[in-house]
Amino acid sequence: MQKYYNQLTIKVKESLIEPLADFVATISDEALEIGSDRIILRSEDELEYVIDRLEELNSSLDRKMNISYEMQKMENVDWIESYKQSISPIEAGNFHIHPQWHEAKEGRINILINPALAFGSGHHATTYSCLLAIEECVNRGKRVLDVGCGSGILALAARKLGAEVELCDTDPLAIESARENFALNGEEYARIWEGSVSGSDGKYDVIVANIIADVLRAIALQLKERVAEGGYLILSGILDKKESIVTDSFKDLHPVKRIARDEWVTLIYKKDADGSAEQQR
Repeated sequence: MQKYYNQLTIKVKESLIEPLADFVATISDEALEIGSDRIILRSEDELEYVIDRLEELNSSLDRKMNISYEMQKMENVDWIESYKQSISPIEAGNFHIHPQWHEAKEGRINILINPALAFGSGHHATTYSCLLAIEECVNRGKRVLDVGCGSGILALAARKLGAEVELCDTDPLAIESARENFALNGEEYARIWEGSVSGSDGKYDVIVANIIADVLRAIALQLKERVAEGGYLILSGILDKKESIVTDSFKDLHPVKRIARDEWVTLIYKKDADGSAEQQR
């Protein structure tokens, strides 16, 4: 163990902490500590690349984030062990998501997730709600596509229910993480690729897209084209104040369910073969 490590503190307003931490988790495999107004990364390696990627993201936004950084060199302690103790298993429906240092739970559908990814581990409200939606919509033999797969947790949940799964993400680090987590769970996927839903010309019984409202609007047509008649779209990553962006884009499908958790919304739509509306419940 080196005597010192680097600590990067990223400060931003509270409403941006969760989506920004999700982004940081896809560009870095370091453990994250998340507070109400800050994200902390610790590593024995240099962390300037994280600042560079965040600045690239910020410069691409129409509305800039008020974000600040503090880099410190800290005396090394066993912070990895401390981090481990801070991450506990979570249960969503019948799913039990846990890191390697916690035991599987009898009678539950157990999913192991790389402990470096605090997000995509079920703790985030959108991931949790998607797990509930997957349990409701997916069963053995279904063909499922996870768009913006991140850690692969949602595709893993569908696979554990007996589905044939495909995954995609525009970030190569997310693809690597998903591959690792499938291997960690001893599960197989039918296909994985770097890109989005446009990289497939197939039809799916269920498509899960836990992204953000603006991206869901941008790829709405492709998502609707790829879902089979009688199939379901599970859409998430939607802040409640941006829900109308998504509902307007998918108003030609039939709403099945709305799951709200904290300030986040997950929507389930059905593409009915007979054109009859399924009642929202």
